[in-house]
Amino acid sequence: QVQLVESGGGLVQPGGSLRLSCTASGTIFGWNMAWYRQAPGKQRELVASINRRGSTYYTDSVKGRFTMSRENAKGTVYLQMNSLNSDDTAVYYCNARYEEETYWGQGTQVTVSS
Repeated sequence: QVQLVESGGGLVQPGGSLRLSCTASGTIFGWNMAWYRQAPGKQRELVASINRRGSTYYTDSVKGRFTMSRENAKGTVYLQMNSLNSDDTAVYYCNARYEEETYWGQGTQVTVSS
């Protein structure tokens, strides 16, 4: 069983930045990691992912603004979010996958508002 704990969410003005962190209870070496988000009334969507080799994927709406990275030794992944806008308001969830296993964090709220 792996526990994921997200942090770093909060209230930020449009154009601002936040860095989300997700720390696992164990090693993430070899795990595929991802950030999802869910806005009110919408389905959960994949925002970014990073595989075990460090290759990243970003959904079109965040390309050029968000950067996902990982520190295996710390069991942590990050999501650097820049140039935030109101469409980025959502609960952000960390996801970890390894073979048949999938784990989710509890989520962290990101609110972009003036």
